[in-house]
Amino acid sequence: MYKEFFNLRRNPFEITPDPSFLFPTKRHNEALAALYYGVRRHKGFVVMTGEVGTGKTLLVRCLLELLRRTDVSFAYVFNSKLSPVEFIRYIAGDLGIPVTGKAKDELLLDLSTYLVQRHRQKLTTLVVVDEAHHLSADVLEEVRLLTNLETSQEKLLQILLVGQPELDQQLDSSNLRQLKQRVALRCHLEPLIADETREYVCRRLQVAGATAPAAAAIFPDATIEQVHRHSRGIPRLINTICENALINAYARQFSRITPEMVDEVAGDLRLGVVSTPVEQLDRVAGREELQRAVRTLLDLHDYLQAARLREREPFAQAARSVRDDEPYI
Repeated sequence: MYKEFFNLRRNPFEITPDPSFLFPTKRHNEALAALYYGVRRHKGFVVMTGEVGTGKTLLVRCLLELLRRTDVSFAYVFNSKLSPVEFIRYIAGDLGIPVTGKAKDELLLDLSTYLVQRHRQKLTTLVVVDEAHHLSADVLEEVRLLTNLETSQEKLLQILLVGQPELDQQLDSSNLRQLKQRVALRCHLEPLIADETREYVCRRLQVAGATAPAAAAIFPDATIEQVHRHSRGIPRLINTICENALINAYARQFSRITPEMVDEVAGDLRLGVVSTPVEQLDRVAGREELQRAVRTLLDLHDYLQAARLREREPFAQAARSVRDDEPYI
């Protein structure tokens, strides 16, 4: 609804991973080159990690767009919460191998035959696993065993695992050391620095139809600084903040976004609230523990007060007896 107001052809800050909006920082270019090289050179096993919202899925989509123009066939696993059998079945089905009614051994045999046939034709086969940090240890072991599909010269199946930094922690565990040793290439995506955030916003606005001067006018430097501060350079958060800021500006009929509007949007989105569910539970547990401690102290106070009263009672009775026995003067 704000596109006409800002002279844009399309929404510039959609959070869907559209390859046309790729902002090629040095790190993103290096990561994309490493992924492409690893697949095309049959390195076998490649890992890409990055924090939430740093553009991992977008980079994967760009890689797959490049590979579609070549002889690469791929299976894309976007839901990694699968059992080992479901994982193998999904890969085979996505590669076009019939899977109905087949046991795991039959699936593996068919997959092996498929890979050998493609290798004889000088064709490449790739499996991409997104959200790979959710893979169970059993499925990761299946991934390791799939890398055993090889000739004496090269791997028959190329595997790309994409996930959050927790994936690195999983691969660093001692029980997965065999899998870790097979990783041929690794790359990691970082959040954008301040200058990159400015270029990122301008790039998206220009792809959406704005001229460079118009993009700079909509989001002045002071505003971009606030966007970077609230987003911490994470592209997905930059998109969310800028999208809401444009809607806010359109509602007020403002032609440019002010730092105050970004602060308001960040507050509405609760971007300053960064506590994890564990921290929230800890706070709740802490409050309950404090309440129990207060109740205990109050009970102890009441008990001590009652004990002191009981101790004083004989003395009070004796004092009253003495007063009663005294003669009147």
